[in-house]
Amino acid sequence: MGGFFGAVSKQDCVLDLFFGVDYHSHLGTRRGGMAVYDRKNGFQRQIHNIENTPFRTKFEKDLSKFRGCSGIGCISDTDPQPLLVRSHLGLYAISTVGIVNNAETLVERYFSDHGHQFMAMSSGKVNSTELVAALINQKDDLASGIRYAQEQIDGSATILILTPGGIIAARDRLGRLPVLIGQNLDGCCVSFESFAYRKLGYHDAYELGPREIVRVTADGWETLSPAGEEMKICAFLWTYYGYPNSTYEGVNVEVMRYRNGEIMAREEAGRGQLPEVDCVAGVPDSGIPHAIGYSNRSGRPFARPFVKYTPTWPRSFMPDNQDVRNQVAKMKQIPVPDLIEGKKLLFVDDSIVRGTQLRETVEFLYESGAEEVHIRSACPPIMYGCKFLNFSRSNSDMELIARKTVQELEGDEGQAHLEEYADASTRRGQCLLKAVCQKLGFDSLGYQSLDGLLEAIGLDRDKICTYCWTGQE
Repeated sequence: MGGFFGAVSKQDCVLDLFFGVDYHSHLGTRRGGMAVYDRKNGFQRQIHNIENTPFRTKFEKDLSKFRGCSGIGCISDTDPQPLLVRSHLGLYAISTVGIVNNAETLVERYFSDHGHQFMAMSSGKVNSTELVAALINQKDDLASGIRYAQEQIDGSATILILTPGGIIAARDRLGRLPVLIGQNLDGCCVSFESFAYRKLGYHDAYELGPREIVRVTADGWETLSPAGEEMKICAFLWTYYGYPNSTYEGVNVEVMRYRNGEIMAREEAGRGQLPEVDCVAGVPDSGIPHAIGYSNRSGRPFARPFVKYTPTWPRSFMPDNQDVRNQVAKMKQIPVPDLIEGKKLLFVDDSIVRGTQLRETVEFLYESGAEEVHIRSACPPIMYGCKFLNFSRSNSDMELIARKTVQELEGDEGQAHLEEYADASTRRGQCLLKAVCQKLGFDSLGYQSLDGLLEAIGLDRDKICTYCWTGQE
């Protein structure tokens, strides 16, 4: 994934930019970057590796060097950015969030015969933000260039551009991610997460529509290119990676998760399938609010049979060595023996992707004395790796536990019946549940239905991307 924040102010905005970007640290793990513009000193930029050290730690020493009344920053799971670009459109800084699936095709089609060159990353691939900038530069103004780039890209591209005149913000053409504007007495900001600017003293001012492009200055904002009608905002914003305090398209993340858990319990009760358990718990952290909703509706008490110890290792994948990463993941899980030993537990997780960590969690619970462990997924079985963002992105769909299990059950024939396998009311759906249960060591397993998930979000279902579950764009 990735996150972004920008600010334009009548005062120096460096601190707002620093904290605004830092508040997006849950969205990426590889690179962090800031670019600031000052009328006297021009552009200043810094990018740091944040794989082993938090954003704020890496950038604190840069704060004394930065000066400016406008700036953009990002947390990235992929390319180093923001980039500084000099072209016939002027000097500007650019940051993007999304995926360019056809990057090699675009390079070959537009640039291979014209003396254009790209700086290759260590992987040999082109920096996708640099490619987006090159596409933008094909046109005579930034807004036309952004529209052109987004039309050429297979995937998605949400874009922030910092110019001497302010920030140009562009939401992806199908609005897969949110772009929100906050405002205070001194200026405006642009953000992925709404809570980030509220905490900094900005109030909600405007939410861009799909493919809309706006220019943001200290005095406000103006639309350079209007919003489109079609939207496919990512459902996982609410289910998993959105921060609890944030609101997208008028729907708060935490509230949606409570409602989602309630709907799961309501549906299970209607089928007479609520298991007899001593307590309901959430797999920390994003599974917890789903579990609270499930607990409230089912009447089973909520508890925390284990907690994560994160002060030392906030991310289990931070060490370079895989064995160390695995051990860290185990060391983070601290049991509460009085809530586990001899107990029947039901855990709600935000999703089940590959199942590896969840299997290890269940093993840990049994080793800690649990009598039964029941698992509920807050979304349907994931059948397809994401083509538009970085969630559930994998080298092969067969890495996904649901797809892999279907192949094991029925071979290639099963791949023609994925919709049926995703529906727990069908024979194939029941077979999938039993097989995954056996493979991962659960006493029972339940997935939220697609209808239930969409009900919990509450938007027009045609405006929500459900590709991970249905394979339909």
